[in-house]
Formats: sequence, C-alpha cells, structure tokens
Amino acid sequence: MKARAHRRFDYQALAEFRYQIRRFMNFSEQAARAAGVEAQQHQALLAIQGLPDAQKATVGVLAERLQIQHHSAVELVDRMELQGLLKRVRSRADRREVLLRVTRHGAELLENLSVPHRTELRSSGRVLLRALETAMRSAGHSTISRRENTRSRRKRRTAKSGIRKK
Repeated sequence: MKARAHRRFDYQALAEFRYQIRRFMNFSEQAARAAGVEAQQHQALLAIQGLPDAQKATVGVLAERLQIQHHSAVELVDRMELQGLLKRVRSRADRREVLLRVTRHGAELLENLSVPHRTELRSSGRVLLRALETAMRSAGHSTISRRENTRSRRKRRTAKSGIRKK
C-alpha cells in the first residue's frame, strides 16, 4: 500500500513540475504574439543570442537548440530573414559555412521580450524551482549538488577550527 502512495506522489510531483513549465511557456508564447512574432521566432532569437561563445550559430545548431528538424529550422530562418530579425552570413574561416546573425531589429525585439520574461521569472521562478526540487526528490535525487554540500561542510569545519580564510 505504501509503494502505491509513493507512485501517486511521483505522478503529482511530475505533473506539478510540467504544469509550472507549461504556465511559463504559455506566458512566453503570449508575450511573443503580443510583440508580433511567433513563439518559435522568439525562442530562436534567444537561442542564438544565448549560445556559448565557443559555439557557432548555424542552422544545425539552431535546430538542435530548438529540438526541431533541420528543414524546419531552415524554414524558420527563412521567415525570420524576411522579417529582418536574422541574416545569414558566410563564415570568414570557412566560406562553405553559413552563420546566423541577429539583426539590430531582432536584438531590440529580443530585449523587449526579455524584460517581461525576467519579471515573470522573478515572480513565478520560485514556484517552478520548488516544483522541480519536489520532482527531483521524488525521483530519488538530492537537490543539493555535491559541490554545494562540500562547500557547506568546509565552511562548518573552518568555523569550528576558528580558521579564517583570507
């Protein structure tokens, strides 16, 4: 009987986490539509601007980041190029490689969308984080990383021994 209750709790934790993700995604989609772009276009701008420095913005990378098929990413980039949100440029290092660049218009749009997203994260982020932590606990994972745990132990030992770190 106890195992059955535990399974129900697992479903509840996972369902709550997915609900909180859907709430944030719904907010994001509505904000994009209100700004006059598709939600996927907003996600593409964010994916390209937010790439790690070592990663090049190509259609293939964009497809991976958005978890869509390559041909769908090509169509998305085509639409975004027509709207003046992106441009394709040849790589200087390898002329065969085509890179994606966010235009000034695209960057302004992304900034305008990012401000309300930051505000929304400030208000709903803790609820989303709590839902994630609950889902992780129910899946048997500790929510405190080993590194954080090690730091805490180190601080306690340092405090007990009276050693001060400079």
